[in-house]
Amino acid sequence: MNITAKISISSFLIFSAGVIFWGGFNWSMALSNTERFCISCHEMEDNVYPEYQASRHYRNRTGVRATCPDCHVPKDWYHKFVRKIGASTELYHKMMGSIDTVEKFQAKRAKLAKQVWASMRATDSRECRNCHEFDHMALEQQSAKARNFHRLSVQWGKTCIDCHQGIAHHLPDFFDPDAAMDALHVLLEKDNIACQSCHEQMAKAPEGDAW
Repeated sequence: MNITAKISISSFLIFSAGVIFWGGFNWSMALSNTERFCISCHEMEDNVYPEYQASRHYRNRTGVRATCPDCHVPKDWYHKFVRKIGASTELYHKMMGSIDTVEKFQAKRAKLAKQVWASMRATDSRECRNCHEFDHMALEQQSAKARNFHRLSVQWGKTCIDCHQGIAHHLPDFFDPDAAMDALHVLLEKDNIACQSCHEQMAKAPEGDAW
């Protein structure tokens, strides 16, 4: 066999190996990006999955479902790859049994929630915007309250997760809805937003401490 034939065979083998590796890699990425894979461990199936099943993202009047990876895994390849690398730490916690009981999961719920919320803020709620984009919203078809707050969120530089926490999962114990509402009222008062923009039944704004 001459040297040219050997080079051709070697090139073919290298090319074939590359195709097989790349195909296998993408197959693995696709397999690990399914809801079935997400709930293949009991930590997810027994804790957050039942909460998700009770949410509108799982069942709603239109029949449009957002699955686990739709909310937690980026669509574009680069950010998806980075997310998968980061998620590899979950294998360590699986082996260590960090959240292998309901009690352990509940003890870490606050920490896990804060990590997810911080990640979503850092990406401007990128995964939310795969389905919900301000530019695509027909604001005139929304309720007055939703319409006003969606407009204000742009003005205030807020992102989806700032307001829409606990959409698919239970809120941690540390979350204080009254404190969140107080902070919201501070913003509204600072920008002189009329109470009637949310409370349509009000004839006039409250006075003094009743704000």
